Formats: sequence, structure tokens, C-alpha cells
Amino acid sequence: MEDGFVIRFRGVRGSYPVPGKTTLKYGGNTSCVEVWAGGRLIILDAGTGIVSLGNDLTDWYRKAKKPVVATIFFSHTHHDHTQGFPFFFPAYVGSSTFYMFGPKTFDQDLEDTLSRAMLAPIFPISLEELPSLKIISNIDENEVILIGPEHEPQIRNIFREEIEVDQDTVRIDVMQSPFHPSGGVSVFRIEWQRKSMLYATDTEGVKGGDTRLIRFAEGCDLLIHDAQYTADEYVGIPKQGWGHSTPEMAAFVAKQAQVKQLVLFHHEPAHDDAQLDEMQARAQELFPNTVLAYEGLTVRL
Repeated sequence: MEDGFVIRFRGVRGSYPVPGKTTLKYGGNTSCVEVWAGGRLIILDAGTGIVSLGNDLTDWYRKAKKPVVATIFFSHTHHDHTQGFPFFFPAYVGSSTFYMFGPKTFDQDLEDTLSRAMLAPIFPISLEELPSLKIISNIDENEVILIGPEHEPQIRNIFREEIEVDQDTVRIDVMQSPFHPSGGVSVFRIEWQRKSMLYATDTEGVKGGDTRLIRFAEGCDLLIHDAQYTADEYVGIPKQGWGHSTPEMAAFVAKQAQVKQLVLFHHEPAHDDAQLDEMQARAQELFPNTVLAYEGLTVRL
């Protein structure tokens, strides 16, 4: 458990896991970011990176003799953002509680989408059979999630009520981006004690920049931004419309939004460590305070 504002990367790949000797530096697990804000645990996406997080949580809470309580946000429900949850060990512990939020995709509620991923014969245990308590809700960009010291999230509508947040409450705002296939993707801004971070995976840059995203990210201490393709791949293969960005696109958002630090995320599984080193160097030319996410990278705000 962390008491400050701490961000730890558990899985940084897109599409599918890539274990092997050429991915040791950055890691091969798919998307999962662990966030602590004043002792409250927030998990961003549940790719295969959530498996190691679950193992660590189990060890920590066994020693402390406390139940696991976490709020999990899904940016969307493509496989690389959900495939680790069936192997997330705290979900099999009856004392665990998970508040789970994500977008409704077409007419499919988040709970229905997650349940379909664990139906027989695809998986031997259904979502409903997991003994942990799971409170699953759709969320859209009209809503704000507030997490106080008691850990139970509260949903507020920004158009229907005045939202007041004290210093110790964690605030999560949502922006729905259309720039990803099959329903778009949710972008999350997390604020606590005057510090802020933005999680913008699986989003694609547009000419002149995504002005809504730039405004949403304005002034953040940390921007986590998709950068799956090189500029040559994006134009040459081509991969326009696939819902992913380049380091150049991410750096443009970071500069326009005047964020303090940029972390490039959702790496192409075909890129080995050497290629990712080159992408990091290119991005640092455009926005010096840039790093590529790697498994275990920890940022303290």
C-alpha cells in the first residue's frame, strides 16, 4: 500500500503479450496501470499486467490481514485491456471488493461485456462465480467519480449538481474519445491534493491535434499517452484509423497541454527493446521530459 500519489506500470504493451528475450527491458504484458492516491487503489485496465499486481496485493494484504479494495477503470473492453482479469487472484477471495467502471459499448453494458469474456467454453469460471464482491457500472463523460477515505466511490453528474471536492478526496473525470474502433475509448483524469495525471491509451492523433483531449489534459503533472506506431508505420503500412498514435502525436498533445511529464504507452508487440529505445530518443527530441513506459516504472507525483 502507498500513502502518496504513486503510479506504477504493470503492463505496457498493446494487442497481445510478447514474452521473450527481446522484450525484457520494457516488458511484454498488456495494459495495466496501478495508481495509489492516499492509500486508495485505482487500477487502469486489466490486461495481463494485472496478474502480477494481483499476486503482490495478495501478499501485502495477507500480511496486513486486510481485504483488498480497489476501483478498476476500463478504457474499453478489447482483449488486451481485459484478458488479465480472469487470472487476477484477489477476485477469487471472498473478502475482496471491486468497484468497476467502464463505457457502455453500443447496447452492451460493461457487466455483460466482461461476463461474455468468461463464459464457458472460453473460460471455466464465470464472472458471477468469482466470490469477490463486484459492483459494476457504466460511466460516461457527464459523470465524475469521487473516492473518499472510506474507499467507496460516489458517482456525480456534472450537469445536475455542483461538485465540491475536499483535499483528501480523489476525483476522476472521464472524456470519451471517438478515435478508436468499435465504440471509442474512455480517457481518465485523476486528481488528488492538487496533483493530476491523465490516462489516454488507444487514442489516435488527428491533424492539428485532438483539441478536446488537449483541453482535458491541460496542466497535468503526468500524461500517459498511446504511442504504438512509428511515424513510418503509421503512414507507410498504413495504419490510419486503427486507433493508435505515434510518439510525435503524443508529444504534440503534451506540449499543447503544457503537461510536466509524458509517458509513452501501449507499445506495438512487434517492437523489440532496441526499437523502443529509438522511439524514446525521438520523442525526447520533441518533448524532453518523456520516457517510454516499462514494467515496474514508478512515478511519484
